[in-house]
Amino acid sequence: MSTIKEIAKMADVSRSTVSRVLNDSGYVSEDARKRVEKVIEETGYMPSVQAKSLRTKETKVIGVIVPTIRTETSSRLVAGMDHILAKSGYQILLANTNQNREKELEFLQLLKVRQVDGIILAATNINPELINKLMTMDSPLVVIGQEIDGISNVLYDDYHAAQDLTQLLIEKGHKQIGFIGVDEKDRAVGYLRKKAFLDTMKKNTISIEENWMQQAVFDIQSGYRAMERIIMDSSKKPTAIFAVTDRLAIGAMQYLKQHNYQVPNDVAVVSIGASEVSEHITPPLTTVDYQNEQAGEEAAKLLMQQVESKESGAEKIMLGYRLLVRGSV
Repeated sequence: MSTIKEIAKMADVSRSTVSRVLNDSGYVSEDARKRVEKVIEETGYMPSVQAKSLRTKETKVIGVIVPTIRTETSSRLVAGMDHILAKSGYQILLANTNQNREKELEFLQLLKVRQVDGIILAATNINPELINKLMTMDSPLVVIGQEIDGISNVLYDDYHAAQDLTQLLIEKGHKQIGFIGVDEKDRAVGYLRKKAFLDTMKKNTISIEENWMQQAVFDIQSGYRAMERIIMDSSKKPTAIFAVTDRLAIGAMQYLKQHNYQVPNDVAVVSIGASEVSEHITPPLTTVDYQNEQAGEEAAKLLMQQVESKESGAEKIMLGYRLLVRGSV
């Protein structure tokens, strides 16, 4: 590959002239510009990204950390970010933590060393170590899905969405409602959605069977096993299940169908996520749509504000949601 020195020699100009042509800065005679552009076209010369970043102090790269790349939530988030970032010439460097807390910290450090122009973190497990790490980051930063003081956040209204789902089941006549949740260290999905469920049940003076409250992890098989525990460990069966994610709900529905329970006639099922498959399973799943692509766009916009102003941000955006009532209730 040609160097800038070789381009200058072939065009019979100085290296500084080639540099001015490449960066479109400073005076260059029309004849010299045409010679340089002709040589660049003939050689296919591409300026070094690393060299350019040293000059401009910009890499034109945004680091994005997601808990898993296997879900529609992550793919929609990243699609929304890319829609905004690409307009300003930015590329995304994607890091997948696989729900691993240590990986999250490692990737933050790696992106810091790589000197990316900004970082967007789709966070799950908020802990003191992570917060301390985030507070030491020099790059513009936005966190999606979890509220952290002093940092710009794009938030989902987890509490009210879960409240509405629980109230929907109650209004449909259900009083025997089970719950499949996740670790409460995930404040948004684990803690807030469970709290909304419990608060709404209490408000309606409905008791909860202890065995109907099960904890799972973020996959279909875990939802299946949680539903199995609810059925097998209780003499009395629930008439409805609130699973905190679509994947858990789909797992629960698989178990119910395989053991001759009719959904929704025997057991109604609701969840949060609005994944594509939720509309196409039988019966279609009642769920909440958080419009994740919009969340990605809003996060990218917040980040670009920080990049352009060169100031850190602490703005919070709370997104709305849509309740999609389908055949599972």
